[in-house]
Amino acid sequence: MKLSAPPSGIAVVMLSAIGDAVHVLPVVNALRRAYPRTRITWVIQPVPHMLVRDHPAVDEFIVFHRRRGVRALAGYRELRRAVAGRSFDVVLALQVYLKAGLITAMLRSPLRLGFDRARARDLNWLFTTHRIPPRPGQHVQDQYFEFLHALGVDPEPVEWGIRLSEEERRAQQAFFAQIDRPVCALVVGTSKLKKNWAPERYAQVADALHADFGMRALLVGGPAPIERELADRILAAASVKPLDALGNDVRRLVYLIAGSDLVISPDTGPLHIARALDVPVIGLYGYTNPKRTGPYRKYTDLIVDGYARYPGEPYPVSMEYRPDGMERVTVDAVLQRVELARARYVLGAE
Repeated sequence: MKLSAPPSGIAVVMLSAIGDAVHVLPVVNALRRAYPRTRITWVIQPVPHMLVRDHPAVDEFIVFHRRRGVRALAGYRELRRAVAGRSFDVVLALQVYLKAGLITAMLRSPLRLGFDRARARDLNWLFTTHRIPPRPGQHVQDQYFEFLHALGVDPEPVEWGIRLSEEERRAQQAFFAQIDRPVCALVVGTSKLKKNWAPERYAQVADALHADFGMRALLVGGPAPIERELADRILAAASVKPLDALGNDVRRLVYLIAGSDLVISPDTGPLHIARALDVPVIGLYGYTNPKRTGPYRKYTDLIVDGYARYPGEPYPVSMEYRPDGMERVTVDAVLQRVELARARYVLGAE
């Protein structure tokens, strides 16, 4: 399947989820290194687009606006108009959901490359012309790299390339100039309730950060009602109130994470943003498998593994969910990782 000549155009289909968008960045960077003159187009939804909109490896973003109810088809019609009369040498179908499959089918190409039938949920394999070979479970980032291997493209070095604008750097400096301690960002929650950690435990961690580690806790996250509720419960339970920086600006979230000395997060997009920015991140895992979605290649020593039903359980990489796992993530275990992060990654929190 290796290409005989550099393609003139490649389209990447990855619509939703900030974490997945972060995992796509090393893919488009590798494509750009291999094919410096190829036009790279990325079909994406509005929220992750805010994260990656100015990325230098991508020539064009086509933003798919998903709608509900009677207007559900409008987004597909808009997309069809946007790609009418166009063709791509290669389409990479990285997302295995029906809506992504329908979009993949709209993109004219002799090579629409997708996952093998075992991994292509929602009959996604019907919308592709070629498929990567079946493989055992592995990290999501490595799964995306399978597409590069199929094209004969080297994914190394793994680079994300998330950058701050000058305006964002000025806003970041103004925000952190008001804080006289090292900062630990707490990602308060996710859209999936079973991934979330108890806010009362977060409050205990926030108090310990202040009393025992000389750090200031900073609550970060999005505008979803569940995140606002969790943040309010943390604020109510903490003796020393964390700073509250929840909001609906993804780029602001990026510069807040980039300016923090440490991040504590469940398995969600901000955790992967922290890894991409090389900010030490303590991953709280219980519902999802950290071998599949943990921080890639670094800070795995900071994972608090509630996914394991007992210490040292030799579980495989899989998509199995464990609904009781976050209960196994204890405050003591998180604080042990804070101590390890300070010692190993030189946080300057002494």
